[in-house]
Parts: sequence; structure tokens; C-alpha cells
Amino acid sequence: MGDSPLMVGVSGLRGIVGQSLTREVASGFAGACGRWLRERAAATPRPKVVLGRDGRAGGEAIHAWALAALLASGCDVVDLGVAMTPTVGVIADHIDAAGAIIVTASHNPQEWNGLKCLVRAGGAAESQPAAGRPSACAPSATQANEIIALFQQAGGAPSGTAVGATPGGRLPGRHFDYPESHRVHVGAVLTRLEEDLPAIAARRFRVLVDSVNASGIAGARDLVTRLGCELIHHGAEPTGLFPHAPEPTRENLAGLAGAMGSLAADVGFAQDPDADRLAIVDAQGRYIGEEYTLALAAEAVLGEGGGANRVLVANLSTSRMIDDVATRHGARVVRTPVGEANVVEAMKREGEGVVVLGGEGNGGVILPGVTYVRDSLSATGLVLALMARTGKSVADLVASMPAYSIEKRKVEIGRKEDARPAVEAVARAYATHRLDRQDGVRVDFAHGQLAGRAWLHVRASNTEPILRLIAEAPTAAEARGVLDDAAKVIGG
Repeated sequence: MGDSPLMVGVSGLRGIVGQSLTREVASGFAGACGRWLRERAAATPRPKVVLGRDGRAGGEAIHAWALAALLASGCDVVDLGVAMTPTVGVIADHIDAAGAIIVTASHNPQEWNGLKCLVRAGGAAESQPAAGRPSACAPSATQANEIIALFQQAGGAPSGTAVGATPGGRLPGRHFDYPESHRVHVGAVLTRLEEDLPAIAARRFRVLVDSVNASGIAGARDLVTRLGCELIHHGAEPTGLFPHAPEPTRENLAGLAGAMGSLAADVGFAQDPDADRLAIVDAQGRYIGEEYTLALAAEAVLGEGGGANRVLVANLSTSRMIDDVATRHGARVVRTPVGEANVVEAMKREGEGVVVLGGEGNGGVILPGVTYVRDSLSATGLVLALMARTGKSVADLVASMPAYSIEKRKVEIGRKEDARPAVEAVARAYATHRLDRQDGVRVDFAHGQLAGRAWLHVRASNTEPILRLIAEAPTAAEARGVLDDAAKVIGG
């Protein structure tokens, strides 16, 4: 593998194909997931595991290796082929599977790939969810570490390849194809948006979507057209070759933004390769930032009504725009450590019917009535519903939100533990403000010029040997000032 990186953590496994990500590594991780799911579902002789991939070029081989390893682990495999990560979650619930694996490197560049596991409730200490009821989600940190331990014990070899083999060498696992899986997913979104469907169809929105030639193509096409909108589809060739760097950032979506005016589109949506994140561009071609995806989705859900005691869940590094939206509608916000699994754990803990939305400020929206996985289709439907219901453009909706600016910095450290002195120094220096110690330290300013208008989050990254410093304030200059002050505290 040389110096090629292999990232193994709570978000799964990612590496460079043919270098750090080899057949042995991919088979070993998939086998570890299969073995863990099989042991957890001990009462089921052959648990069902859903398998899908994000469509990026070169993923076919890794998909085949994962399939073989799951079968070798004694699981039955329901194979979706190219499928969005949230679609895999929807189908896992729909067919009452034990869990799922997605072959994906999310927004990483073309040469990367990886594997991500989803689990459903119903282990020895958990109640079994009803078939079809949303439950599938990213594993908790404890569950992820158990899977990683199995992978590491196997030394990168296919974990459990002999499990359940017959004397003649035949493996008991069975393989089933599941075509058109995106239609089940789209149907769930449409059911959730049922009351807004006539208003959306009446507006005949002209919608530009960039699916980056990956897994979101079929789902985006089906959803937008079934909503009665006119679709202009970029990145809709299922080649798996990204037409631009795949992370949906301002720099990477210059082409999408530039096309908005000439195409007279009402809104532009950009998916990442596995379609769990969504970025938005307004009719004037302005990239409005991924933080606004969750804020607009929150406005859409809370604007439906539903009384008091409603809850939004987001991680500590997500914009305070959702706090403002929640206050406007008499709701409250629950904050969690960074990571999709932490957001979902809090959503489930707070309870169905109470939590109306969750997500992260990277364009990830989790709509509990559809799936407990970040979902670009849910986000798309909610934004269109909000536009239809209010009669406002994206630009007008953004203008109605309080304006903030987020600034981010990072400092290289040797190990994750090396972040502790910096975190403790910040906690001491800002002890008179509101502190949240769930994940490093978040400071919400309680007095002074920025009281109630700014926050600072200092934490160790889960995926890189770096210390992250994030600040949000009404202006970029004020946010940079917060980071400058924090850097002085950390530097002693």
C-alpha cells in the first residue's frame, strides 16, 4: 500500500483503489460487516443484507468482492446494483433486512472508493422494528468499533469466508437482484409530501439537477418529474466518470451556477456521488451554501404546523440558522457530536412524532418519515414544497433567513488525543459562556458584542489527524476574529 491512505472509522472504510483499497481489504471489511450482522441476528439462519454502490467508475469489482464476502459470511444478499445510499436504507427497512453495505467513497475524488455499513434495530438488547418502518442507519460508534475489530482480527483477509460452508464447499448464502429500487424510495418521499403535491405540480417549476454521473440519476429524474416539474438534467450519463470534482461545493458547481440564467431554471440542485447530500443554487446562479439546505428543509417541515414540542436535531458544527428557524415556530433544537450516527441516535432517543427533522450542515437532511439516512431526495422535495407553499423563490427564502458566516481552520496534530490540551484551554478561557462538551467544546457566546449571535467549536477530527476550529458570526470578519482569539488561547 505504500503511503496510500486507508481511512477506517465510524464512517466505514475508504481508500485509493488498487493501492490501499485492494481485493483483500474490501473483502475483509465486507466479510466483517456480514459476520457482525449474522452474529447479531442469531435467531435468523441467513439474515438478509442489502448491497448497493454509488456508480463511480471502477466500483463494479469492489461490489463483486463485497457480494462474495457477504455470501461467504452466510448472509443472503439483496443486490440493488447502482443505488443511492439513502435508497439502500429505504430498501433495508422495506424488506426487513438485518443491515446493508454501500460501496461508496461519498464525495471523495474519482480514484477513491470504500464501503459503508448500515444497521437496523433489533439486536439482542433492542426491540425489533416493524418491517417497512424506518430504522436503518449508520452504526453507532460502539457498533462501528466492533465491526472494525472483526476486520482487524482478520488482518485484511475476507472475514468469515468459511462460515456456513457445506462439506462440498458450497456457501449457503443466496443472491437476489432488486431492480428499480429508487421507485420505492421516491414513493416514500411523495407519500411524506402528499399535502404539498398539488401546489408543487401547479407551479411547474423548471429544475436543474446535477447528478454527477453517479447513483442519484434515476432517483432525481423520477422524483422531479413525478412532482410535475420540468427537469434539466446535468451529469445524467451513468458512466461513473465525474464531470467535475464531486463534492458539491461552490468551486465545483461553477458550471451548474453558470447555466442557471440561460436555462431560465427556478432552482438548481447538486447531488454528491452517493446522493446523501444536496447543495442548492438559486435562479440567479448564486451558490447559497450547503448550510442553507438543512435550514430551508427545517422551515418547510416546521411550516407545516403540528403544534408545540417539535424537535430538530443537528450536530454541534451546524449553523445556528436552524435555531432561529426553530424559535420562529416554537420548536427546539437538540445538538449532538459530529457524525450522522450521533444525529440519528438522538432523533430516535427523542422519539418519533416529536423529532420532525435531523441533519448536518454539509447538505445532509434526514427526514424520519422516509429514512434515517441523509437523503438528497427528501431535501429536494422539501425545498420545492417550501417554494410552492410560500410562492417565494430560493433567493427570497434565503433573504428571509438571518445572515451568518461560517469560517473554518484546521491545525495538524500527531494523534487525536493531542487535541485535548487545546480543547481544555478553550473551555477554561470561555468558561463564563455556554459550553457544550459532547464533542470537544462548543462555545455559544452568552455576553458581550456577540451574545446570542456567534459560536465557536473546537474538536479533534474523526477522520484526520487534525484539530478543527469552526466559528459562526453575523459577518466573516467577526467569525475570523473569533478564530483568531481562539488561536491565541490555544497557543498559550
